[in-house]
Amino acid sequence: MSIKLEDFIKENKKAFDTDMPSGKLWDKIDAELNKKKQRPVIDLRLWAGIAAAVLVLLGITFVYLLPAKQHHMTVADVNPSYAQKQLRFAGLIEEKRDSLQIFAKANPELYHKFSADLEKLELAYDQLKKELPASPNQQLVVKAMVKNLEIQLQVVSQQLSIINEVSQYKKENSI
Repeated sequence: MSIKLEDFIKENKKAFDTDMPSGKLWDKIDAELNKKKQRPVIDLRLWAGIAAAVLVLLGITFVYLLPAKQHHMTVADVNPSYAQKQLRFAGLIEEKRDSLQIFAKANPELYHKFSADLEKLELAYDQLKKELPASPNQQLVVKAMVKNLEIQLQVVSQQLSIINEVSQYKKENSI
């Protein structure tokens, strides 16, 4: 079949060479080529809006993450010597509280009152701890925190002393 096509082209070559496409055809081809050469229009407002949205999201993220990192501030970050005092007081308070719990069985009402007093001091300490990162005078807040622990230790010591006296009084009167 390809031989017949070649023969047909050879026989009719003159007819193919003499016929020219119309001018309108070339104009259509030129118009299509020009369309393909044009770049698509980039809408700068769309891209500027997307960039602005991304910047706003990044800003909001940093605003919320930065304070979260500050909440991890400790007394040692502000003053290492106070951090040592804080640890010492906290350890002593725990020991004395454990001793109080031993006496709680013998005097539950008294222990309950003592626990309420200590909870108030602990709430004040926790509030100071929350204020520490945002405080303009962190050294003063740290001093207040350590002073609070010192007061807690004094209160627990006094409570132990009272419970010992009450227990001693009960023993003397029961004999």
